[in-house]
Amino acid sequence: MIELILNRRIYDNDIGPLMRSFFPKERLCIYADGILLGRESTEEKRQREEEAVTASMKVFVPEEDGNVTMSLCVDGKEEHVAFPYQQEMDASDFTPVQLKKASYDENWKAMALRSAKKNGVKRAAYDLLVKVTGRELPWGAQTGIRPTKKALELKEKGEDAAFITDFMKRNYRTTDEKIRQTLKITGLEHHVLSRIPNATEEDFARDPSLNLQGKGYSLYLGVLFCPSICLYCSFSSHAIGAYRHMVPAYVASLEKEIDFAAEHFAGRRLDSIYFGGGTPTALGPVELDEVLTYIEKKLDLSYLKEFTVEAGRPDSITLDKLKVLKAHGVHRISVNPQTMNQKTLDLIGRHHSVEDIRVAYALARQVGFDCINMDVILGLPGESPQDMQHTLNEVVAMDPENLTVHSLALKTSARLNLEWDKYQDYTYTNSDEIMLASYEAASTLGMNPYYLYRQKNMAGNMENVGFSKPGKEGLYNILIMEEREDILAIGAGAACKKVRIDPVTGDTQITRCENVKDIKTYIERIDDMIERKRQLFSDVN
Repeated sequence: MIELILNRRIYDNDIGPLMRSFFPKERLCIYADGILLGRESTEEKRQREEEAVTASMKVFVPEEDGNVTMSLCVDGKEEHVAFPYQQEMDASDFTPVQLKKASYDENWKAMALRSAKKNGVKRAAYDLLVKVTGRELPWGAQTGIRPTKKALELKEKGEDAAFITDFMKRNYRTTDEKIRQTLKITGLEHHVLSRIPNATEEDFARDPSLNLQGKGYSLYLGVLFCPSICLYCSFSSHAIGAYRHMVPAYVASLEKEIDFAAEHFAGRRLDSIYFGGGTPTALGPVELDEVLTYIEKKLDLSYLKEFTVEAGRPDSITLDKLKVLKAHGVHRISVNPQTMNQKTLDLIGRHHSVEDIRVAYALARQVGFDCINMDVILGLPGESPQDMQHTLNEVVAMDPENLTVHSLALKTSARLNLEWDKYQDYTYTNSDEIMLASYEAASTLGMNPYYLYRQKNMAGNMENVGFSKPGKEGLYNILIMEEREDILAIGAGAACKKVRIDPVTGDTQITRCENVKDIKTYIERIDDMIERKRQLFSDVN
C-alpha cells in the first residue's frame, strides 16, 4: 500500500496519478486534512489498517506566502524538499502573448497563476519521486489524457520545435523520445487541421457571414448496443439480444436529436460525422439505413470531409450492412480484432473467431471501402509479448489504412476490475519493447502516428496511438483529441463539447454536457437531453 498525505485536497488529482504511475501495483490511499478520501468497504478498511505502507508522500502547500514542503519515504529511504510558493507569474511558464494578456486582464491572470502554482507543485512532486525511486516516466509529470495538446497549441501560435522542446522538458520533464514523438504527431495534426477553415472571434464581429465557413462542428452518434460486453469495457454498453425490443424507440430518439442539430446548428459547417458506440452495426441493415437516411434528409452534408462508422465487432458485420454504409457515403469504417489470438478472444467475451475477423475485413474490401481502421489492445490478460507480436503480424498481413494501438486500461466499471479476483492471476504485460513493436508494424504498413491519448490505470503506463497511411488520417480523431471545434454528441452516454478559443491568447475553454447512459432512461428523458444541449450551445446562432 502507498499513501499520499495532503493539507489541501485540491492537489489530489495532480499528485495522486503520479504516485499511481510510479507504483502501479499498489493500492493508493489519499488523506486530506487527516481524512481518507473516497469510500472503502469494511474489508478494504481492514486491509488498510493491516498492510504495511511501502511508500508515503507528504505535501504541505500554504494558502498564501510561505514554503511548499514535501517528503517521500520509500522502503525506508527518505528525502525532503522545500521551495517558495509561487506568487507571481514566471515568464518561463507562459508565452509572450499570455504574459501580455495578464498585464491587463486580472481575472485571466489569477486563473493562469493558479494553474502555474499547481503545475509547479506537481513538477516538484515528480522530481522527488524520480530522486527517491531512480525511475523516470516517459511523459514526465504529465498525467493528462492529451499530452500532445499543449505542443500543438504552441505550434499554432508560431513557436518552433526548439521552443516546444524546451517548454516540455522544463515544465513537464518529458523524455527526449516522447518529445520527438510529439513533434512528429503535432506536425501531422497541423497539416490535417489546415483543411478546416478557421476564423477568429474578431473576424466574426467584422463579417457575420463568416459563420458558415468559420465555425465548423462535428457530429457524434452513439449506439450503446453490442453483440456482447467485453471483459475490459466500461462504456455502459448493452447486449443487443436483451435490448432488441428497445431499438425502434432508440432510433426515434436519435432522430429527435438530429432534428435539434438541424434546427440549432443551421448555417454551421458540418466537418465530420462519427458513428460510434458500443457497436453501431449491432443495429440491423434496415435500422442503419433509417438513421443514415434521416441524417441526409435533415443535415447539410455539402461541406462534410469525413464520415466514419465504427463497425468494430466482426460478429456484427454483414454484407448487407456494409452495402448500406457504402450507399450512404460512409468514408471510413473500423474492423477491430483487438487480438488475433483465439484463447484471448474467448477470455474477454468476444463471441467470434479469428477467421471471422478476416472474413469481415474481406467483405469490407469487397464492398469497396478503401479506408479501414483496425484496433488492437496491448496488455490483454494472459497475453505474452509473442501473442501480441502475432496479432501485429496478422494485422500487417491484412494491410489496413489505419491502425489504432490501445494499451489496456483497468477501468473502474469494467467487468475485469469488478471481478478482479477471477482475473488477477493472469499476466498483464506491456512495455516499451511491445509498444516499439507496434510502431515497427505501423512503419511496415507505411503509416505514421497522427494522434495520441492516454487513460488512467493503463498497463505499463503507456498510451493509445493512432497510425495512418498518408492522406488517410482520421479528421474526427484529431478534432476530438485536440478540442478544436464543437462536438455535438447524440445518443445514450454521448458527451457534447463546446469549444471556445480566446482570440488573444489562443487558450481553449471547454464546457460539456452528457446524455444519460441507461438506454431506457435516455429514451424516456430525450426531451431533457435535448434541452441540456440547447442550454450548452445557447450562444450558437
